[in-house]
Amino acid sequence: MTRFERTPPAWMLLGILLLAPCAGAQEPPGARTPDEVQEQSSADEPGDGEAVPEDLSTTGDAWVDAQLADIGRYAQRYPDSFVDELARYHDAPRSVVTSLLDDGWEPGDLYFACALGGVTGRSCRFVIGQRGQPPQASWSALAAQLGAGVDTAAFARLKRGIVESYVRWARPLELDAELSRAFPGLGDGEG
Repeated sequence: MTRFERTPPAWMLLGILLLAPCAGAQEPPGARTPDEVQEQSSADEPGDGEAVPEDLSTTGDAWVDAQLADIGRYAQRYPDSFVDELARYHDAPRSVVTSLLDDGWEPGDLYFACALGGVTGRSCRFVIGQRGQPPQASWSALAAQLGAGVDTAAFARLKRGIVESYVRWARPLELDAELSRAFPGLGDGEG
């Protein structure tokens, strides 16, 4: 065997030295291998058949979601009327409502919390506590947990309550098929 067959070429030694971690050196905290980085970025991007993270602001009913967004706009324009609605018709203490709005609660979320409390026999404060800030559960999951999932009689009462709020506010409202049957003549230019 010649000397060249026993000794690796210099370029190979240099490559090994550059790629190998220094003896005694430690990885910085939280350091990940390239494979771990690839796995994480793959996990962050939903692919075929992978579940998309649940949107915590949705209720599971597109009509209700649209009304809650509109309620947010209404509350910004008419904050006193919004607070009055929750205090008078949803038994929410006025001071709690204003405090939560000041703390960053979205008006639509606050309305839904109080309406959900009303149809499940719980207080607005109880539902707010269950929801948390930042939210710990989606409205859809929380409503189902409290017995007012989308396909329940309680959720139907909640939707009718939204219509009644709009009537009190004299705010135009487009009804879905279910509500059109419950409120004939409303939502076709008369509401």
